[in-house]
Amino acid sequence: MNAFDWHADPISRATPITKSYRNTQNVRRFLTRECGDTFRFDRCFMAWLKDGREKTMGDAAIRLQAEKRKV
Repeated sequence: MNAFDWHADPISRATPITKSYRNTQNVRRFLTRECGDTFRFDRCFMAWLKDGREKTMGDAAIRLQAEKRKV
């Protein structure tokens, strides 16, 4: 199996966040589409994405939406 290309491969809520994860424009487009135009990467969120625990891009969208509701 080829490594996921975070720059070009299609991203869905089911896409697993792999060790090769990168904060790319492709990821930014996905998260903006899922979470709205106010989406921004911050250090805490980026650290959570890369913490090594199994998660998907859907999990990332859910976390961002929950954080948005707290504000």
